[in-house]
Amino acid sequence: MIDHLGISVPDYAVSKEFYVKALAPLGIGVVMEVPREASGRPSDFAGFGCDGKPFFWIGQGVAPQGMHLCFTARSRADVDAFYRAAIAAGARDNGPPGLREHYHPNYYGAFVIDLNGVNLEAVCHKPA
Repeated sequence: MIDHLGISVPDYAVSKEFYVKALAPLGIGVVMEVPREASGRPSDFAGFGCDGKPFFWIGQGVAPQGMHLCFTARSRADVDAFYRAAIAAGARDNGPPGLREHYHPNYYGAFVIDLNGVNLEAVCHKPA
């Protein structure tokens, strides 16, 4: 089981603002920030998560290549809201909300390409 993961982003401030907006419909927000002085690294870091637990981190660096990240949504409506929020924040469509029954009968997901080229997804596995 993965506890947390981190990615590098070419523009920390812009990416942080994007993820704040895109992940809010999923109940995910910034729960921790680590300044470069504390980490000894050349970037500040933002930890996104919920219930006080960060599980997705960003920091300034070279953008990832060919990455796919998927976040769990509580409902299909949250998947729809994620998609709308991500597009409004500057992401590009990579598959609108809908069933992907080739994965399983209740796989309801939406895909966008974020500002860093990451294939970002929200999915709900619950029946309608």
